[in-house]
Amino acid sequence: MTQRGVPGVIVFVSVPNVCEWIARLGVDDVVVGRPMRRDDHVRVGSITKTFTGTVVLQLVDEGLVVLDNPISRYLTRVPNGQNITVRQLLNMTSGLYNYSDDLVFNMTLDKQPDKEWTRDELLNIAFSHSPYFLPGQGFHYSNTNSVLLGLLVETITGRHFENEVESRIFRPLGLRGTSLPRSARIPSPRSRGYQFGTNVGTLVPPECDAETAGRRDATADSPSWTWSAGGAISTLPDLKIWARALAIGTLLTPTTQAERLDWVPTGPPPAPRYGLHITDFAGVIGHDGALPGYQSFMGYLPARDATLVVLANVFPDAECGSPADEIAKVILRQLQLLALPDADPRSESRGTTGEPETTNSGVQ
Repeated sequence: MTQRGVPGVIVFVSVPNVCEWIARLGVDDVVVGRPMRRDDHVRVGSITKTFTGTVVLQLVDEGLVVLDNPISRYLTRVPNGQNITVRQLLNMTSGLYNYSDDLVFNMTLDKQPDKEWTRDELLNIAFSHSPYFLPGQGFHYSNTNSVLLGLLVETITGRHFENEVESRIFRPLGLRGTSLPRSARIPSPRSRGYQFGTNVGTLVPPECDAETAGRRDATADSPSWTWSAGGAISTLPDLKIWARALAIGTLLTPTTQAERLDWVPTGPPPAPRYGLHITDFAGVIGHDGALPGYQSFMGYLPARDATLVVLANVFPDAECGSPADEIAKVILRQLQLLALPDADPRSESRGTTGEPETTNSGVQ
């Protein structure tokens, strides 16, 4: 934490017959020096994608969506939508440009962090760029896919996406501290979030400017550009529950959960594999998340009934990296749960969900 300039971290580790450990390290507010609290609310970035994917797959279970139908059957404005399937949006093989890779977009985030973005603005950015590849011909992590899936949910159900997630996931599982708000407000108790460097400095190839730009408080930054790709807020107690429920398919039929865990490679080994808005990181099933101010890791290891959650209140950190991911790796090595290769910290600024060569800080 000292090396990476991390003010505060909350960690939960549970390995049956080995240990169960909760740690609250550092502070959730650098000005007043208040210690991290177990129930602090934080932004969880692209862990939101696991909620989005689950709702879409519930619609599959209900016969309202077919995975291999073209998205054009449900949404009309997607370029080449007649050749992009729902499955390809879910497993990031659609080829659609990731709006948060766009330079001007990131410049705007830096200059106007409180800007309220509309979905049309985000999609217009994405669709103004050529696709990375033809549908199904590669992997590229793209928030555009997740925004389209949020719109798919609204089109099919006729209800706001936020309401569907609440009624289908948060309420049934008792996730009382988890929400997908429509404002920048974070419920209390909360941890403030901090950012080293700029959003432009996180673009690929990375031009780390953490040292020159310093640290800023990003707590009040608008999350409107993340929505169904990364807008959720949660707590450690809730993510303990969700990590296992997600990995074992609590809210899905066994058939649909098996579809969800049909992995595609994100790069050469040991790169993670990606399923339907879910990650397989060397046997740990879950997701990580990042957006200015916060970085998180959530995983469940079915072979050991083990759960790991790490929540950090800084992103990027002082090394332009993802501190929750790095702490998670340290823990997994120490407990000898996985044999993880050492990595260049600079490469980890894209998280552990297969994005190293494909995303900016944006949301992972």
